Amino acid sequence: MNAKITQLTKLGFFLVFSVLMISCEAIGYYSQAAHGQLSLILQRQDIDELVSTRNIPESLKQKFKDIERIKNFAKNNLGLPVGDNYSSYVNVNRDYLVWNVFAAPEFSTKPSTWCYPFAGCVSYRGYFSKDRALRYARKLENQGLDVYTGGVAAYSTLGWFDDPITSTIIDRSSNQLARLIFHELAHQVVYIPGDTAFNESFATVVENEGLQRWLSSRGQDDITAQINSGQHQRQQFVDLVTKYRDILSKLYEDDLPDTLKRQKKRDLQTKLRQEFSLLSKEWSNGSGYDSWFANSLNNAQLSTVTSYNDLVPSFEKLLEQSGNDLGVFYKLVAGLAKLNETQRKEKLQLNF
Repeated sequence: MNAKITQLTKLGFFLVFSVLMISCEAIGYYSQAAHGQLSLILQRQDIDELVSTRNIPESLKQKFKDIERIKNFAKNNLGLPVGDNYSSYVNVNRDYLVWNVFAAPEFSTKPSTWCYPFAGCVSYRGYFSKDRALRYARKLENQGLDVYTGGVAAYSTLGWFDDPITSTIIDRSSNQLARLIFHELAHQVVYIPGDTAFNESFATVVENEGLQRWLSSRGQDDITAQINSGQHQRQQFVDLVTKYRDILSKLYEDDLPDTLKRQKKRDLQTKLRQEFSLLSKEWSNGSGYDSWFANSLNNAQLSTVTSYNDLVPSFEKLLEQSGNDLGVFYKLVAGLAKLNETQRKEKLQLNF
């Protein structure tokens, strides 16, 4: 069967199933999601065909060749399920592929969740239109929630569709593309519906390990120190945000008037910015987090960091205990995925 027809059949099944399972209010949301995915499917251009023509810039042809090398490396050296992913290209004519809306109660660091067929419950609601995302964000703000909206350049459909390369990521360096592709393909190795921390932390560790091996295979060991420095800075950033997330959590548990909690919350947000400013001055090559700290630093925004990184150290230790053998590592992670959430976290946080 034609690959595009197969993709459309899957999309039709997904939409029909969703409509049968959800309320009338949510039908509009799933309709835009289906329309956005359908647009990607219909606009896809086969990369091999594009490379064989002279109608695209030589620089773009070279980028596609780099992507092919990355895919081969992912398959042959990292054991990732490449399949037909990243074999097509879509120019979406916008800065981001989707915009995610995050929310959390005013006095809680636990993010709100939304539940979807197949993907389970996750801590964001995605829109293919920035305007739609912002309208929904305003609706949540009117309900008294902390809200944060951020653009996303790429996402994984978890094997339901063949994910394309899009114009939102094509200008990235080869190493940045490798990092992204390794991360998204990792979601097809192991994915637990509804457990964002597990899924994203696992994919981040695969991404980091994959990038190190990719650099070594290309004789770019000289860049490894720079990459390690960037990862160290990111870990410092994550640790800082996590520290203040925990402080805020304790504040919210205190028996205090709401007005006093709000004031203390604002004070802590100010202190977080100040501490980051001091930390970033220690970084010789500057920081890519300045724009992030220019936002409100509310509970929803903090959750975008902590929910995605809480278990990274545990997975790193598990990889080390696997003898850095990714095949063994994947099997151990797949075994953890069979446990319930409490058992998984105990295994990762205590046993490993």
